[in-house]
Amino acid sequence: MHLTIVAATLFEIEPTRQFLADNFHSEDQLKFIKGETTVQLLITGVGTTATAFALGQYLGQVKTNLLINAGIAGSFSPKFQIGDVLLVERDRFGDLGVEDADGRFIDVYELEMPAPNTPPYQNGWLVNPAAREQKFLPNVSAITVQKVHGSADSIAKITNKYPADLESMEGAAVHYAALMTGTPFFQIRSISNFVEPRNKNNWDIGKAIAALNQVLQGMIDIG
Repeated sequence: MHLTIVAATLFEIEPTRQFLADNFHSEDQLKFIKGETTVQLLITGVGTTATAFALGQYLGQVKTNLLINAGIAGSFSPKFQIGDVLLVERDRFGDLGVEDADGRFIDVYELEMPAPNTPPYQNGWLVNPAAREQKFLPNVSAITVQKVHGSADSIAKITNKYPADLESMEGAAVHYAALMTGTPFFQIRSISNFVEPRNKNNWDIGKAIAALNQVLQGMIDIG
C-alpha cells in the first residue's frame, strides 16, 4: 500500500508527521515505511499553482494507491462547527474567468473555455465519485480560490454564484490532477473559521488542525 498525503503546509499535518515518525520507520523527514505500507508526505506550498506543479512532478514519477489531500478550510455554512472534519465530494475553481463591464463574474465554463462538461469536469465541477461511496465523514462541496473571501459584498456574490459548503486555496487543483491521472483520492478539510467579514479573533486553527490530524491518523491505521 502506497499512501500519499498532500498538504499545502507542513504545519497543517505536523501532528501526523510526528505520529508517523513515532510509529513507522523513517527514510527521511517525509517518507515513512511500516511493513508493506509506505506513507509519503507531499508539501506543495499554498495555492493552486504550487499545488499543480508539485502534483504534476510527483504523479509523473510515483504510482500511489491513494492520495489524501488534507488541510483546513473556511465554511460558508452555519450547519457546521469549527473543528468539524469533512470529505469534499466536489470542488471547483471559484475565480477562474473574467469580470464583465457591469462587474459580473463570468467563469471559464460559461465562456466555453472549456465547455462545462469537458472531462474531467461535470458542469464545471470536479467530482470525486469515491467520496459518495464512503460513510466515515460527511460529504460536502467546496470552491477553490486564489483570494479567500473577507467582505460581506464578495461573500454574497460568490455564494449566490456557487452554493458550496467550504472554501480552500488548493482543493480543486488536487481533484483535477487526480482525476486526470486516474489516481484514487480523497480531500478532507477541517473547518478553522467561517467565511464572514474577516475577523481572525473568531478563528481556531489549533482546534481545526487537531481534529484534522486525528481523522488523518485514523485513515492511516485503516490503510
